[in-house]
Amino acid sequence: MEGVGHCQRCRTLCEDPLCPQCDDPRRDDSVLCVVEGPLDVFAVEQTGYRGRYFVLKGHLSPLDGLGPEAIGIPELLARINEAAFSEIILATNPTVEGEATAHYIAQMLAGHGLSLTRIAHGVPLGGELEMVDGGTLAHALSGRRPMGT
Repeated sequence: MEGVGHCQRCRTLCEDPLCPQCDDPRRDDSVLCVVEGPLDVFAVEQTGYRGRYFVLKGHLSPLDGLGPEAIGIPELLARINEAAFSEIILATNPTVEGEATAHYIAQMLAGHGLSLTRIAHGVPLGGELEMVDGGTLAHALSGRRPMGT
């Protein structure tokens, strides 16, 4: 762990001032993906996503004493204000706290002229409906979208 710190721009774990993603000039500077932790960056990278990141330090949890300042919301707002993003992807976990965090950030960014998107969640690819819990299936039904013909 010696020599490991945080990226000065996105706050993920790295050994240099900037992580490989922030140091890559070929990435899309118009899109920012907000995640809860450094492992989430690794997971999103596996999808082929080529935009920028911002890593929170967890999620809002008043019961645990984690408010906006504790997880880095002021730093997120500063990062958004200093760049020319057109889309902010809220990729917090689909838990009660993750949803509350995404909702809070969306409220903070309302009126900034940004496209705010939320990662989809519901029935996993290859999953069977009979194996999915009711809450997940209800969320998937509420987020349904039209099929092209």
